[in-house]
Amino acid sequence: MFLPIQAQTCASAWVAAANGLIAAGDEAYNLVVDIDDPTFHTEQDKTVIMGLDSFLRERGVYPVVTVANTIFPKDIYRRHDSEKFMDEYLHLYDAIRMKGWGRYFERMVRWPANDGTTTNPLHDLVNRMSKEVKSKQTFRDVFEMTLFDPARDAKKNRNRQCLSFLSFKPHQERGLMLTAIYRNQHYIARALGNFIGLGNLMEYIAEQVGISVGPLTCVATHAKIDTASAQPEREDCGGPCHGWTITEARTLVDTSAKLLSATLPPIRRGILGEN
Repeated sequence: MFLPIQAQTCASAWVAAANGLIAAGDEAYNLVVDIDDPTFHTEQDKTVIMGLDSFLRERGVYPVVTVANTIFPKDIYRRHDSEKFMDEYLHLYDAIRMKGWGRYFERMVRWPANDGTTTNPLHDLVNRMSKEVKSKQTFRDVFEMTLFDPARDAKKNRNRQCLSFLSFKPHQERGLMLTAIYRNQHYIARALGNFIGLGNLMEYIAEQVGISVGPLTCVATHAKIDTASAQPEREDCGGPCHGWTITEARTLVDTSAKLLSATLPPIRRGILGEN
């Protein structure tokens, strides 16, 4: 099974892909979503994002912005210069009580080495890419990061990473391109936040390297319209989850599609009204 989706923005891609999943029976394998401009959000997009955000918050599930921040902590980056924000992130990350969920950026900046120390894959990738771009070298297919760790993930069936691999390509005409591989993607609770977080990560790397942001391609080897039953506090929720049904999920997607059809002027600014 192969389900390709192409859209201009994160929100429009999410709506199109979710509708595709619903039409396929609420799940699909090898869902490929190509987003032309993952950092561009129209007024309609922001309305869709806020609608999903409210839906998740009301049910005790982490909101869109929290999911996005697991991939790139944009608020922390805004408050600190590029030399210090990774250290500040790790300081805050180490202070939280639950560390089983939301560790993607932590893995990008603190990966365990064989000798017991740690490396910073994101810092190394930015430095190498900057040198290649500035020197106009031809090595433009060597910038990758793995999020799947056999030592931590291979033996677990639950509470393991969904985002497995990132492959960056600095293209001379199209800017920084990214292909992200997910082993599984929940389209109500996670996918839109995933897209936005990946776009924010691309924006950071592009800014550091000195190039523009290009398209994002997200490949989910399995994706579904997820539901959540009411349950007590758990690791991947902000508190007790009040749940939702498949009918509520489909209605949310349908409402979001109608919001995108509204005629509103496009603007370029950060997510959720931030400049």
